[in-house]
Amino acid sequence: MSQPLRIAAVVTTFFPNSHAGVLVPKFLRGFPTDDGLISPRSQIASLYIDQIHPRDIGLQLAREYDIPVCESIRSALTLRGSELAVDAVLLIGEHGDYPRSALGQEMLPRRYFFEQICGVIAEAGHPIPVFSDKHFSYRWSDAEWMYQTAKTLNVPFWAGSALPISWRRPNWQHPLDTPIDEALSIGFHMLERYGFHGLESLQCQIERRTGGETGVRSVQCLSGEKVWQAGEDGLWSRELAERALAAIEDAPDRLNPDKVEDPHVFLLEYADGLKASVLMLGDNGYVQKFAYAQRSGDKINTIEYHTDTGPTHAPFSYLGLNIEDFFLNGTPPSPVERTFLTTGVLEAIMRSHGADGQRIDTPHLNISYKPTDPPARRPHEERPTGACLDPWPLPIPGVTPAATSIPIDYDGTISGRR
Repeated sequence: MSQPLRIAAVVTTFFPNSHAGVLVPKFLRGFPTDDGLISPRSQIASLYIDQIHPRDIGLQLAREYDIPVCESIRSALTLRGSELAVDAVLLIGEHGDYPRSALGQEMLPRRYFFEQICGVIAEAGHPIPVFSDKHFSYRWSDAEWMYQTAKTLNVPFWAGSALPISWRRPNWQHPLDTPIDEALSIGFHMLERYGFHGLESLQCQIERRTGGETGVRSVQCLSGEKVWQAGEDGLWSRELAERALAAIEDAPDRLNPDKVEDPHVFLLEYADGLKASVLMLGDNGYVQKFAYAQRSGDKINTIEYHTDTGPTHAPFSYLGLNIEDFFLNGTPPSPVERTFLTTGVLEAIMRSHGADGQRIDTPHLNISYKPTDPPARRPHEERPTGACLDPWPLPIPGVTPAATSIPIDYDGTISGRR
């Protein structure tokens, strides 16, 4: 390439520890990994911020690295010109002051952003890769529109979060094209926002079962005491839950319903008959990591997903490297259908929750796909090492920022310029 790949970063808001705040700077300063600090092969060519947060760091970072902050999404993609002028789009529609739907969903404008991005691409007649952070949208019709529009315009499209490519203990994944009889993942915290992570931690394993993914026939979300009664009734496996809990470092030694505030369980029935569940163990600190357990015959496998790395937020390094790979070669590191499916499941879960745990039939989620092999790149160790544990931020090797006199704190804020 005669010049680095040019990325338009389109974000909802940009403050310390926001998704924009922990992902975009890695495309500037490098990606801390177990193997050291990996230099970017691309450049952030423009930035659009929908809402300026009181603790914004996006404008300061743009000034530091001489990145144009554009007044519109179209302007970001055309570099304030009249035609498409970037090679890829990084869409981060997470966080911000947006309303909630009647079901409690965050009404983040991911479809609205994606629609504008696709408008510029359609005008140009030149598809470029687009990555969208986390699930497609809070509304199924929007998600379906995004998926079909990307196909119609031949836009390489990928979406998801850092959880499936974070550290695992043990460093294991389900063997490709082998049976699974039952599966369960453990999650915690906010029903929608973290419920997506619980679904991802489940889906990235069970999609590798015999025959690949077949789609989801029905979902149900039970809450409060109904969670534990469903366990007693055999609707989810107490044994798998105990085994998944045991895989989590420093977790309680047993599942104690009396210690869990505001529990939920997602019950999923797949088109091929597989039954799986996501047990969300509240937001009071009882559990603060994700885990997975599955039964295949008389064998149970468990793993813990580890995302704690301190100031570097290094899981986003591995996400960023996979995004950069995707931008360079146009091939998603994992099927975008995984996120399409989990988006639909999550929306149906929220509808079930809003209907007091009603079972929701999901014929629209007959989404079949095969997992990629090899899968997305992720750490080889069970715990972060090397540059993942270094102080942050670090400067870009060989690059002198435009405003070198501005000290930057390790949390990503710029001292004295809140």
